[in-house]
Amino acid sequence: MSAPSTTTPPLVCWSCQDWVQNPHFCSSCGKIQRLPSGLDHFAFLGFPRRLRLDAKELEQRFHQLSWKLHPDNFVAATEVERALSLDHSSRLNDAYRTLREPIARIEYLLALEGMRKEGMNKQQAPPELLEEVFELNESLDELREARTAGAALAQLRARLEAAEKNFQGKLGAVDAQLDAAADDWDAALDARAGDPLRKRLLERMNELLNRRSYIRNLAANVQKELV
Repeated sequence: MSAPSTTTPPLVCWSCQDWVQNPHFCSSCGKIQRLPSGLDHFAFLGFPRRLRLDAKELEQRFHQLSWKLHPDNFVAATEVERALSLDHSSRLNDAYRTLREPIARIEYLLALEGMRKEGMNKQQAPPELLEEVFELNESLDELREARTAGAALAQLRARLEAAEKNFQGKLGAVDAQLDAAADDWDAALDARAGDPLRKRLLERMNELLNRRSYIRNLAANVQKELV
């Protein structure tokens, strides 16, 4: 057999020993393949590590692969192929759930690039929010005390509702910044930008995600007390 023309490490079919380019099926014998180690969700679905994915195309690829990889198609196959079908189908569902949501997609990319490791993303109040967070905590304490004492809550509720609205506005602003950063990442990929620029973009997105998570938790705490 002749090796394929590619710069990536070639894969060899476990059944016929021919070279394969597709992570799912061998083009020579048609057998379902073992998933290569290190295959990420983007590559599994045939996408580069871009953050702007066409939703319709993503869904179409999911349904096509879901049909081809479904265990019902391997009832009469070997035990190895049935096991591989289950493995592919499980991975397909994970990949689709992750990549169909823009925020989850960014988080996954950062994890692939080593930016979202456990313990790396301790939540700290953004400096410009420190005063607001202090006032919010005071209001929450007052609300709890007033509720316990049976005091009037209308004024405190109005204050907290305004705070929640403010935090929701800040969430919208962070999401807009993440959208812009995603565009910058894809543009850097298209331009084959060097590692320094891509690293700065990854750090920027990581910072925005941490900020978003912190603000979202603040809004959730307010909602919990208002219910």
